[in-house]
Amino acid sequence: MAKVKEANGILFIVSAPSGAGKTTLCRMAVDYFPNLRHSISYTTRVRRSGEANGIDYHFISKEIFQEMIDRNEFLEWAEVHGNKYGTSMQDIQSLLKKGLNIILDIDVQGAKQVKKQLSVSNEQLAVFIFLLPPSLEICEERIRNRGKDNQEAILSRLENARNEIKELIWYDYLIINENLEEAFERLKSVIVAEKSKRERMIKEVKRLYSKVLE
Repeated sequence: MAKVKEANGILFIVSAPSGAGKTTLCRMAVDYFPNLRHSISYTTRVRRSGEANGIDYHFISKEIFQEMIDRNEFLEWAEVHGNKYGTSMQDIQSLLKKGLNIILDIDVQGAKQVKKQLSVSNEQLAVFIFLLPPSLEICEERIRNRGKDNQEAILSRLENARNEIKELIWYDYLIINENLEEAFERLKSVIVAEKSKRERMIKEVKRLYSKVLE
């Protein structure tokens, strides 16, 4: 698996069970913050109606995905609901080096991979956020209302949701999406607070107050 190198931007990792509103909130954040970019994952999943290649996902074949794994090109990758999803390290590194912040919505499996890697390297580049629906009942309702999955897929997503919720304990921030606008305000607050942390601001402060801090 590829390693994260020194960078100036912040990587915001967002995980959530199906029906929590992760995609919507991430898009709202990108629209709101001018220096925030949404990382586009690679997937072997079949493109759904209304989705665009290179905007929603990079849709690739299973063979090409495996070649990328073999070349160690993914920061993380996982198999979810029978399809593979992965994040290109090159795509992430390119944005971080420009000083841009990234919001990356990935499942718990992928987030664990990133968390482990950054813990080993003692990096402070990533912030882990877990989104929750108000209840499993509402989670199921939202999944059904999307009309994108058959009964078998819905039951699989609900079972995965139960398992994913058990993992929220190691995330940095938890946001319950009962009301979209309120959840977005919380997400904005997390992003603003993280950008203002001492360890992220200290280089700029030392530049501005070099004589005082000598």
